[in-house]
Amino acid sequence: MSELAGISNPYLSQIERGLRRPSAEILQQIAKALRISAETLYVQAGILEPGDGETDLARHILSDSHLTEDQKQALVRIYLSFRHEHEDADATAGPGAEGAR
Repeated sequence: MSELAGISNPYLSQIERGLRRPSAEILQQIAKALRISAETLYVQAGILEPGDGETDLARHILSDSHLTEDQKQALVRIYLSFRHEHEDADATAGPGAEGAR
């Protein structure tokens, strides 16, 4: 598997055991090696939530045929970093802080 994905076996093992959090580029390489979409792998990796009918910008980005894979990965990374930043701010602000903004 590591050969197909073009990553080292020790690094792949660390990803599998949850010791490393792979970049979007590495996830893309793994998805190609597994012959599945990056979106499917993102869901399985816990980066994206499974579809539940709500609009999910990351899914739309990944499915946009007008963007290259590199462009998709860059946009998803930026989007997810903003989402995590917002979630972290909400968590440190505590309950009821949402209305204070």
